[in-house]
Amino acid sequence: MKKIVLIEDETSVVSFIKKGLQENGYEVSVAFDGRTGVQLVQSNDFDLVILDIMLPEMNGLDVCKEIRKTNKHVPILFLTALGTSENIVLGLESGGDDYLVKPFKFIELVARVKSLLRRSNNSPAQEIVEPEIDNEHVFQFSDLIVNDYTKKVTRAGEDISLTSTEYKLLLYFLNNPEKVISRAEILDAVWGVNYELGTNVVDVYVNYLRKKLDHKEDNKLIHTVIGMGYVLKKP
Repeated sequence: MKKIVLIEDETSVVSFIKKGLQENGYEVSVAFDGRTGVQLVQSNDFDLVILDIMLPEMNGLDVCKEIRKTNKHVPILFLTALGTSENIVLGLESGGDDYLVKPFKFIELVARVKSLLRRSNNSPAQEIVEPEIDNEHVFQFSDLIVNDYTKKVTRAGEDISLTSTEYKLLLYFLNNPEKVISRAEILDAVWGVNYELGTNVVDVYVNYLRKKLDHKEDNKLIHTVIGMGYVLKKP
C-alpha cells in the first residue's frame, strides 16, 4: 500500500481528500501545519507528498525546500488555490513535481497521484552506455555520467546536485539523445500533465539544467533549436 502524507490546514479539504484516497487504496497521514509536515516527512518513508502553499507555521514553498534538503526524490504535489502562472512556477522551482489548483475534481487528483507514483517507480526506458560501462543503471553521454541507482550525476568528474524535476528532465534527454524534442513533448514526459501556462516551465527548467551542466560556452550539451525545441548533443 502506497503511503501518502497530506499537509493541509483546511479540515473539510483534509476529510474529503483523505477519505477519497483511502477508498482508492492509499494509506494517508495528515499534518495541519507546515512545520509538522516537514517533521513527518523527515521521520517517515512516504511515497508521495500532497502540499498546500498557504499553511500556518511554515508556508508550503518553504516546506518543499526543507523537504528537498534531505529528500530529493519523493514526489511532491502542490494542491493550492494560488493558481497564477507565477505561483505555479514558484512551486515547481521550490522542488515540487506537479501543481493542481483548487477547486479541483477528485478524479483529476487521483490521476495526478497515479502519474507521480508511476514516474517515481519507473526505470529508464532505454540504456545509453558507452562500451566500457556495463552497469544497467549508468547513463553516459560525452563526459556526463548519471547513475540512476545512486542518483549521482557527474560531468568531467565533478559532482552535480539536481532537484527531482531537474533529474527527471535530464533522464528524458538521455533517453532521447540527438533528437530534437518539442516543449510539449518534454512537458508531457516530465510533468505528465498539460499545464495551462504555455511552455514557460519547460524553458525555466532547461535553463536551470544548463546552468548546472554547461559551465563553458563551447562545451554545451543541451542546445536550443529555434522554433522546434531542444536537443541533447555532444559538443
